[in-house]
Amino acid sequence: MSIPNKTKIPLLIVSGVFLGLIIATILMSSTISDGNVNPKNNNIELYDTPYQVFQPTVPTEVWFADEKVPIEFFDVYESLDRELIINTYRHSSTILYVKRAKRYFPIIEPILQANGIPDDFKYLCVAESGLDHAISPAGATGFWQFMKTTGREYNLEVNNYIDERYNIIKTTSAACNYLNNAYKKFGNWTLAAVSYNMGMAGLQRRLDQQKVDNYWDLYLTPEPARYVYRIVALKIVMSNPELYGFNIPTEDLYHPINYYPIIVDTTINNLQEFALKFGINYKLLKIFNPWIRDTMLMNRSGKEYTLIIPDTTARVR
Repeated sequence: MSIPNKTKIPLLIVSGVFLGLIIATILMSSTISDGNVNPKNNNIELYDTPYQVFQPTVPTEVWFADEKVPIEFFDVYESLDRELIINTYRHSSTILYVKRAKRYFPIIEPILQANGIPDDFKYLCVAESGLDHAISPAGATGFWQFMKTTGREYNLEVNNYIDERYNIIKTTSAACNYLNNAYKKFGNWTLAAVSYNMGMAGLQRRLDQQKVDNYWDLYLTPEPARYVYRIVALKIVMSNPELYGFNIPTEDLYHPINYYPIIVDTTINNLQEFALKFGINYKLLKIFNPWIRDTMLMNRSGKEYTLIIPDTTARVR
């Protein structure tokens, strides 16, 4: 079947089109070869020294909760090295952790001490939430990431009006109770720490199946396998931020804000008006009492609740 003359394309024209495409491709590829980019395209001339990346320092001795981390073994060393690299070069997140620690560690540390929990566990809180009122995809909530059922099991009130998983003081105490129970079960703070991620029953099954008695020799799925290493890496970086490139002036840290407690045992129908009585606005009342989940505080039983009232200068940097 013949093609009408008007649809025929001269071979010379077709060849010319393909030749043009080939030449354009060659010209484009000449600017980028083997990963070498034309300096003018990435503005290297704007900088005296090109950006450089360094291997984070791995300490010669590492401890967690008075337990020596056996970094002489290659698998332990490389697992810790990985988390040090990640937390050193996750710049925005790690900067925020260091800044928030200045405000929240003074609240967390004395509660850990009063409950006999090693101070290093404050970094578990960082690993869990970044010292923020985070909510995980599974519904774990607050600084210590309690699920609803676990929170209630550890005497945290969780309902439509109140969610004490957002109460830093109460949830830190609840976390201490869990960790003390885990320590009694496993006799080891490192195992207590990883049980916080995977549960005591799940951890016990893995220990029994693999016939080992410590975290460092235990084969786990990726999340719990990295969990304690992440906590240890956060401890190392946050204890020595300048060594890992985080030069944050003291005045740029989030310093503690003065406040005083108010005990109430009745319903507060209008929290906006309640805030104004103490010289603050509703926004500040909610920032300092995020565990109140409504515009009112329902209290039919006469239970005592402690509300935090920030100093009236709290908004001043």
